[in-house]
Amino acid sequence: MTSLKVGDKAPDFCALDENGKSISLSEYSGKKVILYFYPKDMTPGCTAESCNLGENYQLLKDKGFEIIGVSPDSAKRHLKFIDKYDLPFSLIADEDRKVLEAYNVWGLKKFMGKEYDGVHRTTFVIAENGLIEKIFIKVKTKDHTNQILESYN
Repeated sequence: MTSLKVGDKAPDFCALDENGKSISLSEYSGKKVILYFYPKDMTPGCTAESCNLGENYQLLKDKGFEIIGVSPDSAKRHLKFIDKYDLPFSLIADEDRKVLEAYNVWGLKKFMGKEYDGVHRTTFVIAENGLIEKIFIKVKTKDHTNQILESYN
């Protein structure tokens, strides 16, 4: 689980997206960013979360949000995921886990009695000034857009 808190400066990063294009948080300065971390492309929960954000992309853009997804999947896998579900935003291929570790969302997990290292599904909303404005650690994968928007009401 992340040790970052609301009000903390969001860790900057420079990483490659699905097309091998470099993305850094600093290039989004002055914009509100939904930075969501998820375990694996093409799995039920991750697909539901990504599709929910994708289906509501224009609504979120109209409200001033940019969206970036991050998982340890490869760029090639991200491309397939984006193509299959027509996702309108970039996905960072964090195979070396540098972004995951900067946000403290990589760590020990338990599932069906087994322990393993993996991604803790977490979303950060980063304000225009680079500070963390919201953190979601209990993500509603099928209704994440409303979960985010309702937190501003």
